[in-house]
Amino acid sequence: MSAMVCGKRSFFEDLPGSAASASPPVLKKLRCSSPVRFSPFSHEPPGPIDQLLAAFPDMETQLLLRALEECGNDLKSAIKSLHKLSLGYAEENSGATPESNGDVEKGTATAAGDFASLEDPSTEDNLPVNGTEWVELFVREMTSSTSIDDARSRATKVLESLEKSICQRAGAEAAQNFHKENNMLKEQIEVVLRENTILKRAVAIQHERQKDYDDTNQEMQHLKQVVSQYQEQLRTLEVEFRTSSPVSFCQIEFGMDFEHTSQPPEHVNNYALTIHLQQAQQSNSIPGRFHPDSS
Repeated sequence: MSAMVCGKRSFFEDLPGSAASASPPVLKKLRCSSPVRFSPFSHEPPGPIDQLLAAFPDMETQLLLRALEECGNDLKSAIKSLHKLSLGYAEENSGATPESNGDVEKGTATAAGDFASLEDPSTEDNLPVNGTEWVELFVREMTSSTSIDDARSRATKVLESLEKSICQRAGAEAAQNFHKENNMLKEQIEVVLRENTILKRAVAIQHERQKDYDDTNQEMQHLKQVVSQYQEQLRTLEVEFRTSSPVSFCQIEFGMDFEHTSQPPEHVNNYALTIHLQQAQQSNSIPGRFHPDSS
């Protein structure tokens, strides 16, 4: 332990600027002590995965590890495979060609290029219209994904597009149904208003007829009362006329005016009696038989 401590002290004392200040006893101890062995600083070369990360910084580590395992941990084969993969996705998604200087494009294709048609409002009419087409689109996007994050991003965008499509279709159907229902209600209201107008007219006509009927009935009752009064007066006059003098009776009964005649009153009385006898004969059941006093 002391040797190590001495060794450490001699190391710091051998640093530049400290050798001159070192005392002779210390140097003696340094010579006597066992030399300290320093481990040489070793710089390890980068591994295959580090080289792949440096060559393809945009790719995920899991994808690089899988490519390296598929190529049997052969770095060159893995680099070629990743070059082909990146070029294939670049041509499929963006249609871009390799640069003229021969530099290989790096990184995988992003999900934004794959979902340009879903995010573009001008292509909303090209979205799937039924469940089968949506399932095919979802499966196609999942099979085209290069990693878990890429698959998650693709699935999120597909589901967002599906949600927007459902909301738009539901809103359009709801608006159409509301418009139809509104039109039906308007038609029903118009029919009810027409029927109400007709009913009001019928009630007004019936009211007028009932009023006319009531007026006519009242007038008829009044006329009946007047007629009964006249009949009663007529009966009273008949009784009075029948109990009056024969001259008055003849004047009323036969329309004879004796004031302007030249016959004496006794002749008028005889004439009246003769008329009564004739009426009695007409009403007698045994004609030809008369009372002895009246012959």
